[in-house]
Amino acid sequence: MTGILWNLGAFLVALGVLIAVHEFGHFWVARRCGVFVERFSIGFGKAIWQKKGKDGTEYTLAMIPLGGYVKMLDERVDDVPEARRHEAFNNKKLWQRSAIVAAGPVANFIFAIFAYWVVYLIGVPAVKPVVGEVAPQSIAAQAGIESGMELKSISGIKTADWESVNMAMISHIGDKRMVITATEPDGGAIVERTLDLEYWYFDPETERVMASLGMKPYTPEITLSISQLVDDGAAIAADMRLNDRITAIDGQPVTQWQQVVDAVRSHPEQALIIEVERDGESVSLTLTPKTKTLADGEAIGYAGFAPTVEPWPESYRINLQFGPVEAVGKAAEKTWQLVTLTFDMVTKLVTGDVAVKNLSGPISIAKGAGMTADYGLVYFLGFLALISVNLGIVNLLPLPVLDGGHLMFFAIEAVTRRPVSERVQDIGYRVGSAILVALMAVALFNDFTRL
Repeated sequence: MTGILWNLGAFLVALGVLIAVHEFGHFWVARRCGVFVERFSIGFGKAIWQKKGKDGTEYTLAMIPLGGYVKMLDERVDDVPEARRHEAFNNKKLWQRSAIVAAGPVANFIFAIFAYWVVYLIGVPAVKPVVGEVAPQSIAAQAGIESGMELKSISGIKTADWESVNMAMISHIGDKRMVITATEPDGGAIVERTLDLEYWYFDPETERVMASLGMKPYTPEITLSISQLVDDGAAIAADMRLNDRITAIDGQPVTQWQQVVDAVRSHPEQALIIEVERDGESVSLTLTPKTKTLADGEAIGYAGFAPTVEPWPESYRINLQFGPVEAVGKAAEKTWQLVTLTFDMVTKLVTGDVAVKNLSGPISIAKGAGMTADYGLVYFLGFLALISVNLGIVNLLPLPVLDGGHLMFFAIEAVTRRPVSERVQDIGYRVGSAILVALMAVALFNDFTRL
């Protein structure tokens, strides 16, 4: 329950910030173009807070925090006195109306740049994208990717860390090939490798993009020594202690930590004889893993201990931190990468290269908000930037109920030299609303299937 409330709280904070940014974009440009703004509302429904500003605008915080709006003076909506017709939105020049509508998504993109600028000022600890294992006969292996290679770029996109690698690889869903630039395993020459994606299948619900290509990131060695014990866990009940080194399970020698994991998971409520080395002596213990039920209903064993992991080599560690000026360029570059990736994914969703089941709704966003908030400010800001870019792009889609739909009508007006008729606009709004509701229904359905 606490986790749900934390996710919900982080989600509402994220949503409130991004809606405020988007609507402020409309508001600010409208005011600069001489349009009178009657109401600036965050949320819909009954107002829980209201205040009338000196500028005459009513500022509102409403009960349903799933959107917001800026209500402008408009003759198509209300009667406007002759003396105030010049303040009405519909009487402004085409470029002014277009600028006001486009300002919302633009504000989202500017906010993403600002968020990443703060992130890069604070600094983000990361590790170099060095390949660990490569599965035999995999797409990566056939392309000549080897263990120890450091990925420098993917199809021209620089990859300083694993986040950049994942984003660049995901953008190739539906493509025929992927070009990777990397250093040789010994850190020497830079080489280029082309991955054939003709038969690549990637399901983000069940696997990571790297694994689907046959690669695993390098990680420090996991030892067989115990470094953590959970209170009231099966390991403590079996008298396991910190620094114990597991040597055998049920008489079978153990050389890798995965063998321990597999044995524990496959024996819920079943006794295992664990041989450990303690202070130079061999000790035999009886461990009975408790049962843990996964989301899909599978029951697995759970012991309540964790191994010691060797530290990362210093040469692999990096800190993505820059000065105030350089951080602006890096933030703009990161935001542009997100923009192109999102546009690419929307296009592939329409063409069918990306499955509709990959759409995410508010529940998945809430989970993401809660998880990143757990990690700290830097990661939460990165999450806000990602959602802000997505919000901006979604609003630019040519659906009449969205900003992109209004811009589409303005583009038609620019060509025909007359506004699109209200009848045509009304039909467009109905169709656009139906499509948007259908997409939200699919996204919500996907969210519930992931619970």
